[in-house]
Amino acid sequence: MSQPWATQGAVPGATQGVTPGTATEVAPGATTGAAPGVDLHLDLDPATGRRTGLEHALRDAIRTGRLAPGARLPATRRLAVELGLARNTVSAAYDQLVAEGYLTARRGAGTQVAPLTQPRTTTPVTGHDETVPRYDLRPGSPDVTAFPTAEWLRSARRALTAAPAEVHGYTDPRGRVELRRALADYLGRTRGVQADPAHIVITAGYVQGLSLLAGVLDGPIAMEDPGLHFHRQVVRRTGRPVVPLPVDTDGAHTFPDDVAAAVVTPAHQYPTGVTLHPARRRALVDWARTTGAIVIEDDYDGEYRYDRQPVGAVQGTAPDHVVYAGSVSKTLGPGVRLGWLVLPPRLLDPVADAKRHADHQTEALGQLTLADLITSHAYDRHIRAGRLRYRRRRDLLLDCLREHAAHGVSAGLHALVHHPDEDAAAAAAAARGLACGRLREHWHDPGPDTPQGLIIGYGTPAEHAYRPALRALAEVLGT
Repeated sequence: MSQPWATQGAVPGATQGVTPGTATEVAPGATTGAAPGVDLHLDLDPATGRRTGLEHALRDAIRTGRLAPGARLPATRRLAVELGLARNTVSAAYDQLVAEGYLTARRGAGTQVAPLTQPRTTTPVTGHDETVPRYDLRPGSPDVTAFPTAEWLRSARRALTAAPAEVHGYTDPRGRVELRRALADYLGRTRGVQADPAHIVITAGYVQGLSLLAGVLDGPIAMEDPGLHFHRQVVRRTGRPVVPLPVDTDGAHTFPDDVAAAVVTPAHQYPTGVTLHPARRRALVDWARTTGAIVIEDDYDGEYRYDRQPVGAVQGTAPDHVVYAGSVSKTLGPGVRLGWLVLPPRLLDPVADAKRHADHQTEALGQLTLADLITSHAYDRHIRAGRLRYRRRRDLLLDCLREHAAHGVSAGLHALVHHPDEDAAAAAAAARGLACGRLREHWHDPGPDTPQGLIIGYGTPAEHAYRPALRALAEVLGT
């Protein structure tokens, strides 16, 4: 049966009665001068049952865009009357769609279409527009709905109140000294980094830092295999050749003698999730000292370790040979665009000069806000809360996988699940509206015998969407 109802306000001059077959939902504060309501026809299939039919009809309206993100749905009582259903049936359908991430429900705001349903976004890895999946388990992002908005605003208010007028002008390309001092203390305290504020350069995220380093180094750069293909592209765009650096269960090994630098992720290798073995850490430092090459330490997921204390940075053992690179992309969100390089003295001037010619300086007000967030210890509290949240998600993921071995789950925000037929698994996931990463594209030169698998980013979904995403994953893997 087809039932029309209107959602966005009342027809001008209309009373609060309803036309037969039409439910009119007046938004809070709306008057008879509000914009005309919009009729939405719901096709309820009697063969599927009343509740299931209503769920299917609402999902279809959301997927096709007839119900846009933010659109308010009628109250359960009113919709039940107009559709001839029990109120409990409508409430149960709403609750199910809230659990699946299609709707949001907040006291005083009613039930609305969730922003998750926006049709397109830009991916951080490719920079290309892609359709937003129904279930998003792609790696590379934290749950951005957990951003500490209140704490950020308080820090921004304090920072701006105390900031000198010069903060609004051109400044040191290395970045604001307030943030460099805060980072030197924080990184020394939490990651064992030997950091002089004068030797820190603030960047617009890790990617810019990698690009700056590749631009000032002279020679090929070794990068982990497997590793993030986008980072290889960043290096190649500077004109530097990329050399594969093999990774096994103990991390990177076989460091070549004819490269200018090696980029490694010792704390939590991406995508395998292994931690660099202590013997390999020593070999890496010895290699850098012997050859004069630079180690670029990407502290990927360094803050998130669940089963034991975080592993200290390699830079702390050889500050004259290791560049420590970090950012807030996994702790606050990639949209903040703040990162840092802790540099050996010989690289400070070349990198600062490259930064000046790239964009002169990183945006200053965000730097001051982050500095206050760190010195007030709100940043520590946010990371501790995140560590607990993501550990719970990790445990739910392991329970979901059961018969499938998940690799790299002692730390970080992703897990690697090997699969003999990656294409088939990815197709099955896509058919269910589930997006996740694929292992094959991370190899430098994949062949027919290259290991395959799926990379599950359990940090990405909003809290309300995580369990439905895991159910879809279980269907894909047959668990």
